[in-house]
Formats: sequence, C-alpha cells, structure tokens
Amino acid sequence: MKNIRLILAAVLVSFIGYSQENLTNETKQEDQGILSNKVTIGGYAQIDYNEPDGSKVGKLDVHRMVFLFGYKFNEKVSFVSEIEYEHVQEVFVEQAYLKYKASENMNVLAGLMLVPMGIINEFHEPPTFYGVERPNVDNYIVPTTWRELGVGISGKFDNVSLKYQAYVFNGFKSYIDGAGVLRGSDGLRKGRQKGTESVVSSPNFSAKLDYYGISGLRLGLSGYFGKTQTDDTSIEASTVGVSMIGIDARYKYNNLELRGQYINTSLSDTEDYNTLTGKDLGSKMNGLYAEIAYGFDLKGEEKLTPFLRYEKHNTHAETEGSLIANEAYDRNELIFGLNYKVAEGAAFKMDYQLMNNAISGSDTTKQFNAGVAIWF
Repeated sequence: MKNIRLILAAVLVSFIGYSQENLTNETKQEDQGILSNKVTIGGYAQIDYNEPDGSKVGKLDVHRMVFLFGYKFNEKVSFVSEIEYEHVQEVFVEQAYLKYKASENMNVLAGLMLVPMGIINEFHEPPTFYGVERPNVDNYIVPTTWRELGVGISGKFDNVSLKYQAYVFNGFKSYIDGAGVLRGSDGLRKGRQKGTESVVSSPNFSAKLDYYGISGLRLGLSGYFGKTQTDDTSIEASTVGVSMIGIDARYKYNNLELRGQYINTSLSDTEDYNTLTGKDLGSKMNGLYAEIAYGFDLKGEEKLTPFLRYEKHNTHAETEGSLIANEAYDRNELIFGLNYKVAEGAAFKMDYQLMNNAISGSDTTKQFNAGVAIWF
C-alpha cells in the first residue's frame, strides 16, 4: 500500500504547479470587504458523517455553521464579520475587520483577519474544496482556520497580474499561566489565539503574493515570520521563533482541475522551550498535498466530480537536542471520492481516506466520510 501511495504521490506532485481555480467563488470572497449592497448577509455550513473502517458506529456532526454580516458605509469603507458555530455548541468570531479603500491599488484593513497562508486558510468554504473534511496539511501545518488580530494592506496591480497582502499580527501563544501550549502532535495549532483576549508580546509579519496572469492559473507565495507570544516575558525560553513559507497553485482547464501546495515551517529555540515546558515541539514541520479532479456536467448547474488527493505532513520533520523525532507524526494520506454539486454553493460529498504513518509495520487506517456543503 505504501508503494502504491508513493507512486501516486510522484504522479500528483508533478502537477503541483497547477490546481483548482473557481474564479466566481474566489472573486466573491476577495470582494467581501467592498460589499455590493449596503447590508450583506451570507454564510456557509458543513454537516459531516465519519465512519472508521470496521466500526459499527459512525459520527454525525454539524461541524460548523458560519454567518456573514457585512455593512458598506460608502464606496471606500466597509465592515465584514463572520460568526461561527462549531459542533452546535462552540461559538467563535471568525472574522471582524474594517476595510478602507485608500486608492485603486491599496486597501487598509484592521481587525480580526485570516492569515494569508496557502489556499484553504483563505478559501475554506465547504463547496470550494473537494473532500468532506479540509486537507490535513491545513489542519496540522498551516493551521486552518488561522485568524489573528492585526493591521495591514492589500491590493492588486492588474497591469502585472499581481495581488498582494501584508499584515502585522499578534502571534501564536506558546506559554500562558505558567504552562506550555505548543506540542509535537499538532505543532502550532493549539497556539491560535483567535482574537480571544489575545496576548501580545512580539509582533509577527505575514505577507502573500498571488499571480493571475495566465488564464485559469493562480500561483501563490506566502510568508509568516516572528515569535510566539508569552504572558511572562522574563522567561526567555517561553517563546520560539517562527518562520513559515508556503507555495500554492491552482489550475482549471475546461472540466479538469488541479491543485497543490507545500508549506515549510522552521521553529527556533525549541530545545529550551521543551526543557521549560516538558513538551515535545519539533524544530521543523512541513506538509504538501496534490489533487486532481474532473467534473462531468449534468443537467442545469449540476455537476458530478470525482477527485483524488495525496497528502504528506510531518510535525516532527526535525527536532532539537535530545528529543527523538516521533515517527507517528510523519503522516501520509490518500483520499478519493465524489462531489455532487446540485446548485452554485450547494453540494453533497463522499470520500474514502487511507491514512498511514512512518512507524514500521503500522496499519493503514481507513475511514468513510459523507457530508453536505453549503455556501450562500
């Protein structure tokens, strides 16, 4: 099974320069800050069914429901907010920012915003990606949905087909109330502050460039640099340095869609941090995925799209000091399934996952997933 996945990975990674481009949906998202109506209401929802292979018990979950509320003050100034309900009982603010159009090529934004890293973190509405669940590279490595408080600028230069974003954010929390937060199993994920009484001890810089000069093709280069946050700056070992680089690409030619991304994260001072906190945080994490899909047009707006995706991600790609890399954190996955779009912004999904890790002789974990995806 591992050999088969490696062969498929080699084939799919050869397409990593190309991927899915849904211009209608992406333009819709990018323009949320300058809303077409005085008041805008929208949202998205994801309802999942997950059943591990061999299990007689599956899990049904209203994974998330998100409501968008936007207000356009005038042609230059708008406000965008999103309220998220996860698993029916958890409530979060996913976005809340003010956008000011300073010129034709520059917007100023401030508030709770998505960090522009990879594809899914910005474009994560369920109908915009294949598979019931988001790619796990965007769970363990990025980690989606990653949003923080900050200020920055964005804009486009159509004459060179380039979109840019640059922000200063508060960073991941690493040490709060005398305890470490970050760990090897999921890297930086537990450090997301989400705008909830966020601790700020050091600013972080985030930027992204997107090139759209070739029809159907979108290329992205992302960067994130800084240090984690602590509520006790007298303890030097309570923070680690973060340097994250991402490349992504999407391509659409008629009904063929291809998508890929690679994310690499280097963390400094993890040996001191692990000694202080007793954690097992790695010093390097990386992940990639490559995906191919082909849509078959049915009646009206309906479309049936089979897809195949390979993922590989490792939160212990490197470790410092005496910490030995845990091979269970070196994971790879093969996901294949169907997406049945019944209307623009509405789809039924199903897929099958094969998941493995680098531990010698480990069994392949299998899971069936089905779900409903909505975006309006």
